[in-house]
Amino acid sequence: MPRRRARLLVAVPLGVAATLAVNLAGCSSEGSGTLLFEASPERLPADGFSHSILRVRSQSGEELKASFRVLEGARSVRLAGSSVYARILPGTALLEARAPGYCPVRLRIETLPFFGDRAGDGTPDFLCLDSLDDRNAFRRWFCFIAEAQYFREPSGLPGEVDDCAALARFAYREALRQHDGEWADRLDVPFLPSAPDVGKYHLPHTPLGPRVFRILPGPFESGDLNGPAYAEFADAQTLMRLNSHFISRDVQRAVPGDMLFFRQLEQDLPFHLMIYLGKSQLEPDSLNRVVYHTGPIGEEKGEIRRPALDELNRHPSPRWRPVPGNTNFLGVYRWNILRGTH
Repeated sequence: MPRRRARLLVAVPLGVAATLAVNLAGCSSEGSGTLLFEASPERLPADGFSHSILRVRSQSGEELKASFRVLEGARSVRLAGSSVYARILPGTALLEARAPGYCPVRLRIETLPFFGDRAGDGTPDFLCLDSLDDRNAFRRWFCFIAEAQYFREPSGLPGEVDDCAALARFAYREALRQHDGEWADRLDVPFLPSAPDVGKYHLPHTPLGPRVFRILPGPFESGDLNGPAYAEFADAQTLMRLNSHFISRDVQRAVPGDMLFFRQLEQDLPFHLMIYLGKSQLEPDSLNRVVYHTGPIGEEKGEIRRPALDELNRHPSPRWRPVPGNTNFLGVYRWNILRGTH
């Protein structure tokens, strides 16, 4: 994509001249100097990490220290110091720059649709978490939310959490949301961990909306945005085959947020998953643990369990032990949005 530089004097371009005229008429108390507001480039792919550098200069060419804010289009861009980063929703954003002694000036930035799939696994690049900070934030929130359900009374569980895949889907979606007071009240969580949110995007503000689980095979294509390839529901087998990737059959290679998959052919729903937590975030504990929902047991609804990994390795039924010699154990898998994490 060619890198172009956008320039905006207080009287141009035509697309925002009327808005600027209103600002200029009321800014005599702040100053009357003319600013040059530049962004390089002024068009970005809506990939969640591409960015432009913002610069403000006087008419004489002197670079000035300025403050910036997003007036419109906050779901398409975000500010970080003197840089503006694309989010994953295409659109146009209106930015404002202010410098002491000068009238404020505005500039539009455009983010363009981006539909790459580097891995060819069906998970679009705009959903993948590219930065280490975002990956770590997702892991912490995913594990915290999944583990928190273990401490709830069964009657207090979200209605959708009724089997192992449902617990994973619930924790996945909630980990990718914005975690504010309203969110905490809705989920009735006991406390909020000292972890930042994922910065790249927050559900449901994605090109796919809340439909973030791949349910049909094949690489991502732009037609999938409105097609049947994505859904809000996916069973355990689909989560394993189309939404995560194999890491190892050695459970020692699991990191928090990974999943252990099993296939028990004698059951009606043979695929089962457990979420690897590592150390607990909710109570002092030195043991590495997993958490999972049993699914229905006979006439009962089942329950959420949180055994230590060592306990699971000694499970009375060998078919549930996550060891290489157990052919029912399919291995450690990692979410596709974390692909490349070591």
